[in-house]
Amino acid sequence: MKSALFLAKYLEYKGVDHVFELIGGMITHIIDAIDTETNIKIISCHHEQSSGFAAEGYARVKGIPGVALATSGPGATNLITSIGSCYFDSIPTIFITGQVNTYELKKDKNIRQLGFQETDIISIVEPICKSVFQVEKSQDLPEILENAFHIALQGRQGPCVIDIPMNIQSEIIRDGLVGKYLKTYSKLNFQNKKPSSEENTTDLLDIKLNLLQEEISISKKPLLLAGGGCSNFHNRNSSKKIIEYLNLPVVNSLMGTDILPYNHPLRVGFIGSYGNRWANKLLADSDLLITIGSRLDIRQTGSDLNGFCNNKKIWQIDIDENEIGLRFSPTNSIKTSIVSFEKKIRNLSFKLNSNMENWSNKIQSLKNEYPSENEYKKIENEINPIKLLKELSCYNSKPKIYITDVGQHQMWSAQSLQLKIKDRFITSGGMGAMGFGLPAAIGSFYGSQEEEILLISGDGSFQLNIQELETVKRNNIPIKIILFNNYCHGMVRQFQDSYFKGNTQSTLKGYSAPDFVKIAKAYGIQAFNILSFKNISKSLEFLFSTSDPVLLEIPLSRHSNVYPKMAFGRKFGDMEPEIKPTQMEST
Repeated sequence: MKSALFLAKYLEYKGVDHVFELIGGMITHIIDAIDTETNIKIISCHHEQSSGFAAEGYARVKGIPGVALATSGPGATNLITSIGSCYFDSIPTIFITGQVNTYELKKDKNIRQLGFQETDIISIVEPICKSVFQVEKSQDLPEILENAFHIALQGRQGPCVIDIPMNIQSEIIRDGLVGKYLKTYSKLNFQNKKPSSEENTTDLLDIKLNLLQEEISISKKPLLLAGGGCSNFHNRNSSKKIIEYLNLPVVNSLMGTDILPYNHPLRVGFIGSYGNRWANKLLADSDLLITIGSRLDIRQTGSDLNGFCNNKKIWQIDIDENEIGLRFSPTNSIKTSIVSFEKKIRNLSFKLNSNMENWSNKIQSLKNEYPSENEYKKIENEINPIKLLKELSCYNSKPKIYITDVGQHQMWSAQSLQLKIKDRFITSGGMGAMGFGLPAAIGSFYGSQEEEILLISGDGSFQLNIQELETVKRNNIPIKIILFNNYCHGMVRQFQDSYFKGNTQSTLKGYSAPDFVKIAKAYGIQAFNILSFKNISKSLEFLFSTSDPVLLEIPLSRHSNVYPKMAFGRKFGDMEPEIKPTQMEST
């Protein structure tokens, strides 16, 4: 069997039903084999970065590795941002790049390039991959594919890159290998991958779990922090069971936004740099914090680590031992996967302190005191984006997948969307990549094909991959786009106002945005402006009644800000605009 055909068949046997790519000469063998010999649908994008983000969106909602393909040279290097996004957010993906013929590779020669478009993509992306492979012999391809799929899904998940020279794509793989890897295997059992990091001994783990039970029982103000690991496709059910067993109030990081529905009695809110004001105040006041699947980076703790840790015991539960105690030493830790942790505590009894009612009352009191829609400081008669997002998320009961780009709209969404039990919230966390939203929405649609897909974007982010509107129209993908347009790079402009005396170079000065409604219509997509809140209900009614893609643009002031915002340099829990920062932070 020809190597390219084996690759195509292998992907199909593993349950992959869509792949994402931008065509190039060095992947034509593979594209032809997938198209003519499998039922896999090829989704052609207009930029390789978009193909990678689409594969990421697909993996996030389907739970199997997303697959993106690109040609050699610029095709491969254009994947780098999306590879990094999958690596930082622990998304299982397989990136397949074409390469020049083996006899055109420069190898150890002291030259820059031998073959046309030859680029050593393996060396470039190795630091942001779980594993990388360059196929040197066609007979190695089956085992490389098997290893890549296994590694992507094992332990803390992430991307793998396979670079395949063009002449190897057309070589023949002997029948014995074909039979071993195609006829014996069928589809991967994605649920049975063993985590790579566990507690060393059962006795030690039992001691720690007994201690955890004791500390929960004496804590008067406990919180559980659900991080991005909790929201991972394979961890979601186990995470919800852990929350049920522990029965503690839950705060979430940006990446853990969708782990509990808005009306869940244990849900507290979103914490961190732009977190809900009440959630950060409660986190500052807590005496026990149990973190699950969260690396506790500076956007969650702020710069005041002593204040964050003050008067509280902190437990860190994570599959990646390198993340435990990275910035400060937790009181205790458990190295394990979320799935394994759930199994270990399911038969344990966790008793709560008799004073928990006082803590629950304080949580509710602070939530009532600081309604999120009051945080937006309106200018003139513009629409309050937080009120609009609440209205959007409450419109009907059908499950929705919310995808955001990166910027002010991302934080408004995490602060205010009233997610229901089956809703998902997908965003670029660790990489924080503008341009993520539209292609990720495309991939999420093909990974789901059931839920409504709602993209929330801003004018700055949207322009980075706006060309994928053509992909949406060509494939008639019913994505609903909510586009907040403040005619600037709003989050960085807010940063400049705070720290650079309002010098808005490149955010206001040197920046402009087109007429998005006209552009969407030029692609054949229905589009409208919403200029007044009184038009919201009618606009949402149309948005959810049509099976076509639609863009709704919401103009905002150039001086719109995201509040609350952590006041860096102040004690943890102090937030802008009431309290001014004394230190500069990342945006």
